Amino acid sequence: MSAGLTAGVVAAVVLTACGSGAEDDGTVSIVASTNVWGSIASAVAGPEVEVTSIISDPAADPHSFETSATDTAKISDADLVVFNGGHYDEFIEKAIAGRDKRTVEAFAERPDKNDDNEHVWYDVSTVAAVADRIASQLGEIDATNAAGYTERATTFKNQLIGVSTITGTIATQHPNAPVAQSEPLAHYLLLAATAQDKTPHEFQEAIEQETDPAPAAVAATRDLISGKQVKALIYNVQTQDKITQDLRATAQAAGIPVVEVTETLPEGVDYVQWQTANAKALAAALR
Repeated sequence: MSAGLTAGVVAAVVLTACGSGAEDDGTVSIVASTNVWGSIASAVAGPEVEVTSIISDPAADPHSFETSATDTAKISDADLVVFNGGHYDEFIEKAIAGRDKRTVEAFAERPDKNDDNEHVWYDVSTVAAVADRIASQLGEIDATNAAGYTERATTFKNQLIGVSTITGTIATQHPNAPVAQSEPLAHYLLLAATAQDKTPHEFQEAIEQETDPAPAAVAATRDLISGKQVKALIYNVQTQDKITQDLRATAQAAGIPVVEVTETLPEGVDYVQWQTANAKALAAALR
């Protein structure tokens, strides 16, 4: 075999390897870090685009999640990667490091760059910006269907207005309502409702970092609830431990409503349905 022919064969093999993946059949593929961002991507992308979420298991913690070889391959082959950012789902950042990948990072889309709470999927303004960004990226990948992506993003953003209407009503009817949180998961939901999170920062920070809060922080948080200084307890059911379970029991004993929140989508609902239910639950608790 001549050197020129050998080089041609090698080049063909390289091109084949680079082109492998979902895009081989013309299908555009998106990989999302969690099913939350997967649901949002699906709403914009439509049925023709293949959307895969790496995390959909409620027991999985995005902070400490480690990708498998299969996960890494999916991320590598995706035409677009949608992730949270803000050090929340660092497994994605590790997987795309050094790669030339199209990405949409939600944390970078938040309107208030001074707010460093990473749970931006509870902020409908950020989510609306992410929807636009996804539509824009898909339009560049698949120009033929760009108008469809833009139209679906607009439809999705119009649906988000329903969530904002509920939180706006809370803000009007129960302005500055005091609440407590087991950790700062629903931060942006509370901001939209103008609810005041009275939980000691030391308590929330420790729970989020999976360390034991100082006894003084635990006592102060418990006193907020047992003393009925708050109207509701916002409770993350996906990161429960003895301390937070005790906090919930204290709330129930004091007659303080408990609003359950999660980090991933419950089974059988999409993003808009989920956030609508969360906003309604908060409204009911403060009523």
